[in-house]
Amino acid sequence: MSKIERFEDIEAWQAARRLRQSVYRLTKTKPFATDFALVDQIRRAAISPGSNIAEGFERGGNREFIQFLSIAKGSLGEIKDQLYCALDEAYLTRMQFDETYAQAETTARLIGGFITYLRQTELTGPKFTRASSATNIPELGNLQPASDRRQ
Repeated sequence: MSKIERFEDIEAWQAARRLRQSVYRLTKTKPFATDFALVDQIRRAAISPGSNIAEGFERGGNREFIQFLSIAKGSLGEIKDQLYCALDEAYLTRMQFDETYAQAETTARLIGGFITYLRQTELTGPKFTRASSATNIPELGNLQPASDRRQ
């Protein structure tokens, strides 16, 4: 795993961004674009994963980060359901549905893997880092082992 210094370095965030772009592209085309309620709902859901990854990362602690990652993963389920709605209403071709659904699945797997990693690591986040003992840990930037937490 490469060093993560910013949320933009997170592979799951990058995948969420690509998915959001795909959803926006699809919802700009007719007849999808004419269903204002569904367009609004799926776009909101498509914004959520990347935003929650970014916000959770910026909180600086693994527990909060895992919580935000879980919310992001839930939003991916919402997107997948809304894609079914769009397919059922013939707003999408089967190929468009399959490609976008696969993007959502990939993003969910990346988030799930990251959650598993964060639950297993002894790293706790910069929120718990002592300024005088900051080290550069390759996997997660300046996150510190649990043994370095403030008392």
